Amino acid sequence: QVQLVESGGGLVQAGGSLRLSCAASGLTFSGYSLGWFRQAPGKEREVLSCITSSDGDTFYSDFVKGRFTISRDNAKNTVYLQMNSLKPEDTAVYYCAASPDGYCLRVESLYDYWGQGTQVTVSS
Repeated sequence: QVQLVESGGGLVQAGGSLRLSCAASGLTFSGYSLGWFRQAPGKEREVLSCITSSDGDTFYSDFVKGRFTISRDNAKNTVYLQMNSLKPEDTAVYYCAASPDGYCLRVESLYDYWGQGTQVTVSS
């Protein structure tokens, strides 16, 4: 079965950095587009970034553009989210998602598979 497992979350001070990883298994990773989302307490889940399966085109939401970078390593079946200049408002549970569509998808309902999430807490 398909599994996505996030790691790399934790507690960091404002201005710090974290790199999240999402290791996938049970799917042909290179054929899937991937996305990162987050959900803060009391808020809806929101898209942060996505990357296509083929040419590596990316999308970033405005509130993370310039601070977060998505990348993928098809040899390791892993997608990453490098997060720099973290702010307290970045505190949330972060999720990765995969879609066989191949395109960079910004809508969570279009993703077939989800990880369990990893907590990121940014202290002020």
